[in-house]
Amino acid sequence: MESNHFLIMLFWLGELTLSSWLLSYGAEHLAIRFGARFVGRTLLSIATTLPEIAIVAYAASKGSYGIALGAGLGSNVLMMTLGLSIMLIIATTRLSKKPIKKIKVSSFKLDKIFLLTTALISAILFIDGYNFFDGVIFTGLFATYVFMAFYEMRLEKLKSKQTINDEHDTILENTNTHGNQNQLIKSGIVFLIGTLGIFFGAEPFIKSLEDVSIEIGVSAIILSVVISPIAGEMPEKISLMLLARKGAQGTSIAVANVLGSKILNNTLLLAFAVFGAIYHSGLGTQIQRDSLLSHQMILATIVTLFSVGLLFRKEIGIKTGLILLCMYVVSIGLQFFMNS
Repeated sequence: MESNHFLIMLFWLGELTLSSWLLSYGAEHLAIRFGARFVGRTLLSIATTLPEIAIVAYAASKGSYGIALGAGLGSNVLMMTLGLSIMLIIATTRLSKKPIKKIKVSSFKLDKIFLLTTALISAILFIDGYNFFDGVIFTGLFATYVFMAFYEMRLEKLKSKQTINDEHDTILENTNTHGNQNQLIKSGIVFLIGTLGIFFGAEPFIKSLEDVSIEIGVSAIILSVVISPIAGEMPEKISLMLLARKGAQGTSIAVANVLGSKILNNTLLLAFAVFGAIYHSGLGTQIQRDSLLSHQMILATIVTLFSVGLLFRKEIGIKTGLILLCMYVVSIGLQFFMNS
Protein backbone atom coordinates (compact mmCIF):
# COMPACT_ATOMS: atom_id res chain seq x y z
CA MET A 1 0.00 0.00 0.00
CA GLU A 2 2.84 2.35 0.86
CA SER A 3 4.49 1.78 -2.52
CA ASN A 4 1.14 2.43 -4.25
CA HIS A 5 0.81 5.79 -2.49
CA PHE A 6 4.39 6.61 -3.43
CA LEU A 7 3.76 5.81 -7.12
CA ILE A 8 0.56 7.87 -7.06
CA MET A 9 2.50 10.78 -5.54
CA LEU A 10 5.16 10.52 -8.28
CA PHE A 11 2.47 10.44 -10.97
CA TRP A 12 0.81 13.63 -9.73
CA LEU A 13 4.19 15.29 -9.23
CA GLY A 14 4.98 14.52 -12.87
CA GLU A 15 1.61 15.90 -13.92
CA LEU A 16 2.25 19.12 -11.96
CA THR A 17 5.76 19.45 -13.44
CA LEU A 18 4.41 19.08 -16.99
CA SER A 19 1.58 21.56 -16.29
CA SER A 20 4.06 24.04 -14.78
CA TRP A 21 6.30 23.70 -17.85
CA LEU A 22 3.30 24.48 -20.07
CA LEU A 23 2.51 27.47 -17.85
CA SER A 24 6.07 28.80 -18.03
CA TYR A 25 6.19 28.28 -21.82
CA GLY A 26 2.86 30.05 -22.31
CA ALA A 27 3.77 32.85 -19.90
CA GLU A 28 7.13 33.45 -21.62
CA HIS A 29 5.48 33.87 -25.02
CA LEU A 30 2.50 35.85 -23.76
CA ALA A 31 5.00 38.23 -22.12
CA ILE A 32 6.22 39.23 -25.61
CA ARG A 33 2.76 40.67 -26.28
CA PHE A 34 1.64 41.85 -22.84
CA GLY A 35 4.93 42.40 -21.00
CA ALA A 36 6.71 40.21 -18.45
CA ARG A 37 5.47 42.07 -15.41
CA PHE A 38 1.80 42.10 -16.41
CA VAL A 39 1.78 38.37 -17.25
CA GLY A 40 3.60 37.46 -14.02
CA ARG A 41 1.48 39.76 -11.87
CA THR A 42 -1.94 38.68 -13.13
CA LEU A 43 -2.25 35.66 -15.45
CA LEU A 44 0.49 33.50 -13.91
CA SER A 45 -0.31 34.55 -10.32
CA ILE A 46 -3.98 33.63 -10.70
CA ALA A 47 -3.16 30.38 -12.52
CA THR A 48 -0.70 29.12 -9.89
CA THR A 49 -2.97 30.20 -7.01
CA LEU A 50 -6.19 28.65 -8.40
CA PRO A 51 -5.88 25.40 -6.37
CA GLU A 52 -5.31 27.43 -3.21
CA ILE A 53 -8.32 29.65 -3.95
CA ALA A 54 -10.47 26.52 -4.44
CA ILE A 55 -9.24 24.98 -1.15
CA VAL A 56 -9.77 28.23 0.81
CA ALA A 57 -13.26 28.77 -0.61
CA TYR A 58 -14.24 25.14 0.07
CA ALA A 59 -12.85 25.16 3.64
CA ALA A 60 -14.59 28.45 4.51
CA SER A 61 -17.91 27.31 3.00
CA LYS A 62 -17.76 24.23 5.26
CA GLY A 63 -17.05 26.32 8.38
CA SER A 64 -13.30 25.53 8.64
CA TYR A 65 -12.23 29.17 8.88
CA GLY A 66 -8.89 28.41 10.53
CA ILE A 67 -7.82 26.17 7.65
CA ALA A 68 -8.98 28.73 5.11
CA LEU A 69 -6.98 31.63 6.61
CA GLY A 70 -4.01 29.47 7.63
CA ALA A 71 -3.50 28.33 4.03
CA GLY A 72 -3.12 31.91 2.75
CA LEU A 73 -0.89 33.03 5.64
CA GLY A 74 1.36 29.97 5.35
CA SER A 75 1.70 30.54 1.62
CA ASN A 76 2.88 34.11 2.14
CA VAL A 77 5.56 33.04 4.62
CA LEU A 78 6.75 30.21 2.37
CA MET A 79 6.93 32.00 -0.97
CA MET A 80 8.37 35.28 0.35
CA THR A 81 11.27 33.29 1.85
CA LEU A 82 11.88 29.85 0.32
CA GLY A 83 10.18 30.61 -3.02
CA LEU A 84 12.13 33.81 -3.70
CA SER A 85 15.31 32.20 -2.38
CA ILE A 86 15.13 29.20 -4.73
CA MET A 87 14.41 31.47 -7.69
CA LEU A 88 17.40 33.73 -6.90
CA ILE A 89 19.81 30.83 -6.33
CA ILE A 90 18.83 29.17 -9.63
CA ALA A 91 18.89 32.40 -11.66
CA THR A 92 22.34 33.49 -10.44
CA THR A 93 24.18 30.14 -10.64
CA ARG A 94 24.96 27.49 -13.23
CA LEU A 95 21.59 25.91 -12.50
CA SER A 96 20.29 28.47 -15.00
CA LYS A 97 20.72 28.12 -18.77
CA LYS A 98 21.63 31.83 -18.85
CA PRO A 99 22.98 32.76 -15.38
CA ILE A 100 22.83 36.43 -14.42
CA LYS A 101 24.74 38.08 -11.57
CA LYS A 102 21.93 40.37 -10.46
CA ILE A 103 18.18 40.60 -11.01
CA LYS A 104 16.78 44.09 -11.58
CA VAL A 105 13.83 44.75 -9.27
CA SER A 106 13.62 48.55 -9.42
CA SER A 107 10.77 48.37 -11.96
CA PHE A 108 8.51 46.50 -9.48
CA LYS A 109 7.74 49.61 -7.42
CA LEU A 110 3.95 49.25 -7.83
CA ASP A 111 4.02 45.61 -6.67
CA LYS A 112 6.24 46.28 -3.66
CA ILE A 113 4.09 49.19 -2.46
CA PHE A 114 0.89 47.21 -3.02
CA LEU A 115 2.26 44.15 -1.20
CA LEU A 116 3.31 46.22 1.81
CA THR A 117 -0.04 48.06 1.85
CA THR A 118 -2.20 44.93 1.55
CA ALA A 119 -0.13 43.07 4.18
CA LEU A 120 -0.66 45.90 6.69
CA ILE A 121 -4.35 46.38 5.82
CA SER A 122 -5.13 42.65 6.14
CA ALA A 123 -3.32 42.54 9.51
CA ILE A 124 -5.12 45.64 10.86
CA LEU A 125 -8.56 44.45 9.71
CA PHE A 126 -7.93 41.10 11.42
CA ILE A 127 -7.76 42.77 14.85
CA ASP A 128 -11.57 42.54 15.21
CA GLY A 129 -12.00 39.60 12.80
CA TYR A 130 -13.10 39.58 9.15
CA ASN A 131 -16.67 40.36 8.04
CA PHE A 132 -18.60 41.17 4.84
CA PHE A 133 -17.26 44.73 4.56
CA ASP A 134 -13.69 43.46 4.86
CA GLY A 135 -14.43 41.03 2.01
CA VAL A 136 -15.57 43.97 -0.13
CA ILE A 137 -12.40 45.90 0.75
CA PHE A 138 -10.18 42.94 -0.21
CA THR A 139 -12.01 42.54 -3.53
CA GLY A 140 -11.66 46.26 -4.25
CA LEU A 141 -7.93 46.20 -3.47
CA PHE A 142 -7.35 43.30 -5.86
CA ALA A 143 -9.40 44.98 -8.62
CA THR A 144 -7.39 48.19 -8.12
CA TYR A 145 -4.10 46.30 -8.39
CA VAL A 146 -5.14 44.56 -11.63
CA PHE A 147 -6.36 47.87 -13.09
CA MET A 148 -3.10 49.65 -12.23
CA ALA A 149 -1.04 46.75 -13.62
CA PHE A 150 -3.07 46.92 -16.86
CA TYR A 151 -2.70 50.71 -17.02
CA GLU A 152 1.06 50.44 -16.49
CA MET A 153 1.27 47.82 -19.26
CA ARG A 154 -0.61 50.13 -21.66
CA LEU A 155 1.77 53.00 -20.88
CA GLU A 156 4.79 50.77 -21.54
CA LYS A 157 3.34 49.66 -24.88
CA LEU A 158 2.69 53.26 -25.92
CA LYS A 159 6.26 54.23 -25.05
CA SER A 160 7.68 51.31 -27.03
CA LYS A 161 5.55 52.24 -30.07
CA GLN A 162 6.84 55.81 -29.93
CA THR A 163 10.41 54.55 -30.22
CA ILE A 164 9.66 52.91 -33.61
CA ASN A 165 10.55 55.70 -36.02
CA ASP A 166 11.97 53.67 -38.86
CA GLU A 167 9.37 52.95 -41.55
CA HIS A 168 11.11 49.71 -42.50
CA ASP A 169 10.70 48.38 -38.95
CA THR A 170 7.02 49.37 -39.01
CA ILE A 171 6.44 47.53 -42.31
CA LEU A 172 8.16 44.42 -40.95
CA GLU A 173 6.07 44.60 -37.82
CA ASN A 174 2.85 44.81 -39.86
CA THR A 175 3.94 41.93 -42.13
CA ASN A 176 4.45 39.64 -39.15
CA THR A 177 1.11 40.47 -37.53
CA HIS A 178 -0.54 37.24 -38.72
CA GLY A 179 2.34 35.11 -37.43
CA ASN A 180 2.34 36.97 -34.12
CA GLN A 181 -1.40 36.44 -33.80
CA ASN A 182 -1.01 32.69 -34.35
CA GLN A 183 1.79 32.56 -31.76
CA LEU A 184 -0.37 34.49 -29.30
CA ILE A 185 -3.28 32.05 -29.74
CA LYS A 186 -0.94 29.06 -29.40
CA SER A 187 0.64 30.51 -26.24
CA GLY A 188 -2.80 31.23 -24.77
CA ILE A 189 -3.97 27.65 -25.40
CA VAL A 190 -0.77 26.17 -23.89
CA PHE A 191 -1.15 28.48 -20.87
CA LEU A 192 -4.79 27.43 -20.41
CA ILE A 193 -3.90 23.71 -20.60
CA GLY A 194 -1.18 24.23 -17.98
CA THR A 195 -3.63 26.12 -15.75
CA LEU A 196 -6.21 23.32 -15.93
CA GLY A 197 -3.49 20.73 -15.27
CA ILE A 198 -2.42 22.54 -12.11
CA PHE A 199 -6.01 23.11 -10.96
CA PHE A 200 -6.93 19.43 -11.23
CA GLY A 201 -3.54 18.00 -10.18
CA ALA A 202 -2.69 20.03 -7.07
CA GLU A 203 -5.20 18.52 -4.62
CA PRO A 204 -4.51 14.82 -5.52
CA PHE A 205 -0.77 15.50 -5.20
CA ILE A 206 -1.14 17.09 -1.75
CA LYS A 207 -3.37 14.20 -0.62
CA SER A 208 -0.96 11.53 -1.93
CA LEU A 209 2.03 13.25 -0.30
CA GLU A 210 0.21 13.42 3.03
CA ASP A 211 -0.69 9.71 2.74
CA VAL A 212 2.97 8.81 2.14
CA SER A 213 4.11 11.05 5.01
CA ILE A 214 1.67 9.48 7.46
CA GLU A 215 2.63 5.95 6.40
CA ILE A 216 6.35 6.52 6.89
CA GLY A 217 5.71 7.98 10.34
CA VAL A 218 6.14 11.74 9.86
CA SER A 219 4.82 13.63 12.88
CA ALA A 220 1.68 15.75 12.59
CA ILE A 221 3.59 18.97 13.32
CA ILE A 222 6.12 18.37 10.51
CA LEU A 223 3.25 17.51 8.20
CA SER A 224 1.33 20.72 9.00
CA VAL A 225 4.28 23.13 9.21
CA VAL A 226 6.68 21.84 6.55
CA ILE A 227 5.25 19.23 4.16
CA SER A 228 1.70 20.47 3.53
CA PRO A 229 2.67 24.13 2.81
CA ILE A 230 5.46 23.06 0.44
CA ALA A 231 3.10 20.64 -1.33
CA GLY A 232 0.38 23.29 -1.60
CA GLU A 233 2.80 25.72 -3.23
CA MET A 234 4.43 23.10 -5.47
CA PRO A 235 2.89 24.38 -8.77
CA GLU A 236 4.13 27.91 -8.11
CA LYS A 237 7.60 26.72 -7.04
CA ILE A 238 8.00 24.52 -10.12
CA SER A 239 6.95 27.43 -12.36
CA LEU A 240 9.44 29.71 -10.58
CA MET A 241 12.29 27.22 -11.04
CA LEU A 242 11.53 26.71 -14.73
CA LEU A 243 11.30 30.46 -15.36
CA ALA A 244 14.47 31.19 -13.34
CA ARG A 245 16.46 28.90 -15.68
CA LYS A 246 15.49 30.97 -18.74
CA GLY A 247 17.55 34.09 -18.02
CA ALA A 248 16.54 37.72 -17.52
CA GLN A 249 13.10 37.54 -19.18
CA GLY A 250 12.13 34.45 -17.19
CA THR A 251 13.32 35.88 -13.86
CA SER A 252 11.35 39.07 -14.48
CA ILE A 253 8.17 37.02 -14.91
CA ALA A 254 9.08 34.95 -11.83
CA VAL A 255 9.57 37.99 -9.56
CA ALA A 256 6.29 39.48 -10.82
CA ASN A 257 4.60 36.13 -10.15
CA VAL A 258 5.81 35.94 -6.52
CA LEU A 259 4.81 39.53 -5.73
CA GLY A 260 1.52 39.31 -7.64
CA SER A 261 0.47 36.00 -6.07
CA LYS A 262 1.20 37.28 -2.55
CA ILE A 263 -0.85 40.42 -3.24
CA LEU A 264 -3.60 38.06 -4.43
CA ASN A 265 -3.28 36.12 -1.13
CA ASN A 266 -3.68 39.35 0.86
CA THR A 267 -6.76 40.41 -1.11
CA LEU A 268 -8.71 37.99 -3.32
CA LEU A 269 -7.86 34.87 -1.29
CA LEU A 270 -9.06 36.54 1.93
CA ALA A 271 -12.18 37.74 0.10
CA PHE A 272 -12.95 34.13 -0.89
CA ALA A 273 -12.47 33.09 2.75
CA VAL A 274 -14.89 35.79 3.95
CA PHE A 275 -17.54 35.14 1.30
CA GLY A 276 -17.20 31.37 1.83
CA ALA A 277 -17.89 31.93 5.52
CA ILE A 278 -20.92 34.07 4.65
CA TYR A 279 -22.18 31.30 2.36
CA HIS A 280 -21.86 28.87 5.29
CA SER A 281 -23.36 30.95 8.09
CA GLY A 282 -25.09 34.03 6.65
CA LEU A 283 -24.37 37.69 5.88
CA GLY A 284 -23.58 38.68 9.47
CA THR A 285 -20.82 36.06 9.82
CA GLN A 286 -17.54 37.21 11.27
CA ILE A 287 -14.33 35.17 11.11
CA GLN A 288 -13.01 35.54 14.64
CA ARG A 289 -9.31 35.48 15.39
CA ASP A 290 -7.77 33.02 17.83
CA SER A 291 -4.29 32.93 19.35
CA LEU A 292 -2.81 30.59 16.71
CA LEU A 293 -4.18 32.55 13.75
CA SER A 294 -3.07 35.80 15.41
CA HIS A 295 0.49 34.48 15.74
CA GLN A 296 0.44 33.32 12.10
CA MET A 297 -0.81 36.71 10.96
CA ILE A 298 1.96 38.49 12.91
CA LEU A 299 4.59 36.13 11.48
CA ALA A 300 3.30 36.47 7.90
CA THR A 301 3.20 40.29 8.18
CA ILE A 302 6.72 40.56 9.64
CA VAL A 303 8.16 38.17 7.04
CA THR A 304 6.45 40.08 4.23
CA LEU A 305 7.67 43.47 5.47
CA PHE A 306 11.24 42.22 5.89
CA SER A 307 11.33 40.40 2.53
CA VAL A 308 9.88 43.33 0.60
CA GLY A 309 12.36 45.60 2.40
CA LEU A 310 15.19 43.56 0.86
CA LEU A 311 13.66 44.19 -2.59
CA PHE A 312 13.74 47.99 -2.23
CA ARG A 313 16.98 48.29 -4.16
CA LYS A 314 17.88 48.35 -7.83
CA GLU A 315 19.21 44.80 -7.99
CA ILE A 316 19.24 41.63 -5.90
CA GLY A 317 21.46 38.56 -6.14
CA ILE A 318 22.47 35.32 -4.46
CA LYS A 319 23.25 37.10 -1.17
CA THR A 320 19.60 38.14 -0.87
CA GLY A 321 18.61 34.57 -1.73
CA LEU A 322 20.69 33.17 1.13
CA ILE A 323 19.25 35.71 3.59
CA LEU A 324 15.72 34.68 2.55
CA LEU A 325 16.65 31.01 2.95
CA CYS A 326 17.79 31.71 6.54
CA MET A 327 14.51 33.55 7.13
CA TYR A 328 12.60 30.46 6.00
CA VAL A 329 14.48 28.28 8.50
CA VAL A 330 13.76 30.78 11.31
CA SER A 331 10.08 30.98 10.34
CA ILE A 332 9.81 27.18 10.36
CA GLY A 333 11.25 27.16 13.89
CA LEU A 334 8.73 29.80 15.01
CA GLN A 335 5.85 27.85 13.45
CA PHE A 336 6.98 24.69 15.25
CA PHE A 337 6.91 26.65 18.51
CA MET A 338 3.44 28.12 17.78
CA ASN A 339 1.93 24.78 16.73
CA SER A 340 3.32 22.94 19.73
